[in-house]
Amino acid sequence: MAYPILTDEPGALETAAMVARGDLSPSEAVDAAIARIEQLDAHIDAVVVCDFERAIATAKAMTRSGAKSKQPLFGVPMTIKESFDIEGLPTTWGHEAHRDNIAKADSRVVRLLKEAGVVLLGKTNVPPDLADWQSANPVYGRTHNPHDHERSPGGSSGGSAAAVASGMVPCEFGTDIGGSVRVPAHFCGVWGHKSSWGLISKEGHDHPLMAGRGAHDGALSIAGPLARNAADLATLLRLTASFPLSERSKKLRDCRVLVMIDHPSCPTDDAVRGPMEAMAAELERAGVSVERSSDLVPDLEKQHGDYMRMLNVAMARGAPPKDGKRASATDWFNMLDLQARNEMAWARLFETYDFVLAPPAPVLAVPNQEGRVFDGTIAINSQDVPGAAGLCWAGLATFPNLPATVLPISESGGLPCGMQVMGPRWSDLACIEAAEEIGRVLHS
Repeated sequence: MAYPILTDEPGALETAAMVARGDLSPSEAVDAAIARIEQLDAHIDAVVVCDFERAIATAKAMTRSGAKSKQPLFGVPMTIKESFDIEGLPTTWGHEAHRDNIAKADSRVVRLLKEAGVVLLGKTNVPPDLADWQSANPVYGRTHNPHDHERSPGGSSGGSAAAVASGMVPCEFGTDIGGSVRVPAHFCGVWGHKSSWGLISKEGHDHPLMAGRGAHDGALSIAGPLARNAADLATLLRLTASFPLSERSKKLRDCRVLVMIDHPSCPTDDAVRGPMEAMAAELERAGVSVERSSDLVPDLEKQHGDYMRMLNVAMARGAPPKDGKRASATDWFNMLDLQARNEMAWARLFETYDFVLAPPAPVLAVPNQEGRVFDGTIAINSQDVPGAAGLCWAGLATFPNLPATVLPISESGGLPCGMQVMGPRWSDLACIEAAEEIGRVLHS
């Protein structure tokens, strides 16, 4: 099974190894990344806040030091989602009204990446309030899918995925509450990881209305990396995790996996179904135990409804929706109870299965459109389906706080198709390692 690859640029660990060997200096690595951005981004518009002068100065200082660094990503250039604070740069979340909101300090993820030796070149595009499967806003314009400029790279970490897929930078960091890491990875043909909720601190990832005041780490929402290979993904996860994670020892051929392709809340397009079914068949041929149904799966329609209610309350910070009925504190605690029961149901399922394999979205990259995808429709097998229904596959892992790794598995009509590998809570590294093994089975 093949999928479209747009670049042969080295990944993050490979770049760091080249720097460590002396094959490449930090200055040369940064200069080359800036040149790629200047060449490619005129057509993609992914890197919307550039910090090239500081990046060049930082890289020159690293180069002059001439010392062998123990930093694992010493001299590696990267960008980060616009919603993460970088001291001295704007954080707008796609709003004109916040164009002049200049961060006074780095977010925790940014600090940890810098401590690891990363040189940050700037920030990548998002939709307003990080609330769409497109990355277009009045401040920075529209980001285009590098595989097809008439289509979306996904959202809300769409600029992140487009920058990685096109080869501008080797890796990125985004956030995910409605598939915002997983869907861009799926749409753009790169790797992405939705971390277990609570694993990676989102300090310094606050809406501009909360700038400087600090905010709680919102329900459902997580921070997670994007890259072009599994090893880079795992490294970024280890560097930013708030506590150590156990490594996986079980090989894929000894695992029992459940493949889910259908969801009662939304049909699955044939362009996604075909690669998923072919993937399952390849795994079976490789000796993996694959099942396609289980009585242990929670009530998915109910889960999706509960997820959407919690998502809408969390995104609006309790503001009344269109029907004017504000959620009470009791309503919120009831939602937390439902979420806890759902998480327990998935935990019981993972006593039987090692991993669940599912689509990140019911469609491939959607065409560019005015207005939010979630307020309109998406075409599934030539039928118009409410866009918000497509969130069911995002909520599959989000509502029960589970980790999920997306890897590219195939292509259809020149567009990539990804798959998410879900596991028990805190099995983040195991999900990445399983995804890497699956990738070897599919693409060897």
